[in-house]
Amino acid sequence: MTSFEKKVYTVVKSIPRGETRSYAWVAQRVGEPGAVRAVGTALKKNPFTIIVPCHRVVRSDGSPGEYALGADLKKRLLELEKSHVFKA
Repeated sequence: MTSFEKKVYTVVKSIPRGETRSYAWVAQRVGEPGAVRAVGTALKKNPFTIIVPCHRVVRSDGSPGEYALGADLKKRLLELEKSHVFKA
């Protein structure tokens, strides 16, 4: 695992359940604003899908985009999380 991938996974782990962020947002947070595609590649290789919720990263237009485990599963996970978020 590269240091870039570790940074990406750390940032993605900080995205709250029920919320999404764009690939561009993640790239900005890791200090590489031009590395949007590299963020997508890192997330595609994510070996920790339960720990690193890469399904919460979407395209800038809000569409789900790709997911290593399938786009349909990504959409379903996002729907489930949004419907089960409790505000304190």
